[in-house]
Amino acid sequence: MRLEQKVAIVTGGGSGFGEGIATRFAQEGCRVIVNDINVEGGERVAQAIKDSGGEAVFCKANVASSSDWAELLTCSLDNFGKLDIVINNAGTTHQNKSMLDVTDEEFDLVYNVNVKGIYYSARNLVPYFRKQGGGNFVTIASTAGIRPRPGLVWYSGSKAAAIIASQAMAVELAPDKIRVNVVNPVAGDTPLLAKFMGEDTPEIRAKFAAVIPLGRFSQPRDIANACLYLASDEADFITGACIEVDGGRCV
Repeated sequence: MRLEQKVAIVTGGGSGFGEGIATRFAQEGCRVIVNDINVEGGERVAQAIKDSGGEAVFCKANVASSSDWAELLTCSLDNFGKLDIVINNAGTTHQNKSMLDVTDEEFDLVYNVNVKGIYYSARNLVPYFRKQGGGNFVTIASTAGIRPRPGLVWYSGSKAAAIIASQAMAVELAPDKIRVNVVNPVAGDTPLLAKFMGEDTPEIRAKFAAVIPLGRFSQPRDIANACLYLASDEADFITGACIEVDGGRCV
């Protein structure tokens, strides 16, 4: 059990990469706070973990709200007595389209979730981790943050910001024994895929998959396994790293 007795918050845990991470962590002995704004999805994932013999609770919270992050910490402490790991997975995107066609509302949503969510997690959880004597953040960013595509300009910018902010956090928080790392998935077969592609057709899927040397989209299990390593004690000397889980896309 690589995460035995550890406690993790997984944001966006009600579907996609978050569901895969929460499920994989529970399999390795982690007690999981499944967070999502989608109550149905979050409760489903938490129940599935419990049905499989794991420990999980669902906590509804909006990562773009500082007070909701405070509630997430309280949820973890009330249910499991501590917190060790935070997976900043919740994310969103605008539709694949010209950068000039992205509205103010779309732009604000992308940056509030993808960037401000990390800011609020730090504001609320770093003081707890400092008092505890250490902690572990993993940011789920994107290959778009280092290898951007046309049509996803502002999404790419948000993920680049998430990457650099996480690496800067890693340096600043290292004296506190708080590790911060990044996982950069390539396009994955998740609920956001259609927005990334503009529309979901076999032809467009083939076009996107063609630029991935290993010839397929990422799957939740791929991202979960990378997070498992970074969240485990096996990676206790790794901070500020970015792992591209991309089938060779960024080579």
